[in-house]
Amino acid sequence: MKNRLLLNQVMKYTFFLLTLVALGVLAVLIVQVFTQGIGWLNWSFLTSKLSLNPERAGILGVIVGTVMLMIVVGPVTMVLGICTAIYLEEYAKKSRFQSFIQTNISNLAGVPSVIFGLLGLTVFSRMFGLGSSILAGGLTMSLLVLPIVVVASQEAIRSVPQFLREASYGMGATKWQTIRRIVLPAALPGILTGMILSLSRAIGETAPLVVLGIPVLIMPIPSSIMDDFTALPIQIYYWTLDAVLTPEYANLAAATIIVLLIVLFVMNSAAIFIRNKFQKRY
Repeated sequence: MKNRLLLNQVMKYTFFLLTLVALGVLAVLIVQVFTQGIGWLNWSFLTSKLSLNPERAGILGVIVGTVMLMIVVGPVTMVLGICTAIYLEEYAKKSRFQSFIQTNISNLAGVPSVIFGLLGLTVFSRMFGLGSSILAGGLTMSLLVLPIVVVASQEAIRSVPQFLREASYGMGATKWQTIRRIVLPAALPGILTGMILSLSRAIGETAPLVVLGIPVLIMPIPSSIMDDFTALPIQIYYWTLDAVLTPEYANLAAATIIVLLIVLFVMNSAAIFIRNKFQKRY
């Protein structure tokens, strides 16, 4: 008995120590980034265009490119993800084919993002001739986060109590009317939470954009989804690489990381707010 209690205490303090190590590493990283970049983060940095001169460089075009990228990713992912989840949960019969699709969707969530970049390069950039446009990048990112939205939407739909469906059928509603008026409104908080979290991942991914050949040279601010663009994570990546030759680029990368962290914090806070505010308990 004493040995079991001793082992329990050892494991308790081991896990606590490892948690402190992880938090310590995260704190060092955040302090380093803020120390290096906060002095370069000002209004001029946010509203200026890219420049080879670190003193004059800004990320206005990068922010616009990132926002337009999310404008493509959001609707495409939401439509495909929710429709797939509705089919699998409400219409598909339990069979080997349904199990095969479900297993592959779950496995796709663990595929390295660079593989999706190669897929986007082959299909969207070369086969469809979209090049390194915002549309090509957005469709590639949609493929990357689609499994997350499908799985989150399935879980949300599955959590809707069965008695709500049965009550709707008892009132004479069809299956589609039940899905549209009962299931989807009840599952919407979970679906939106998964959607926001998937966008948070898409906005921070670099590898697929690097594979697509997204440029970071000085370029006009994009005005349509067919224009070339650059985004926050890829600009951070290249400024970090170029810091070997121009040390000031490391400060620009740190300032851009702060902007990206703020965006991610806001998006994750929105997801938590939606989940807590609109989640219903039955």
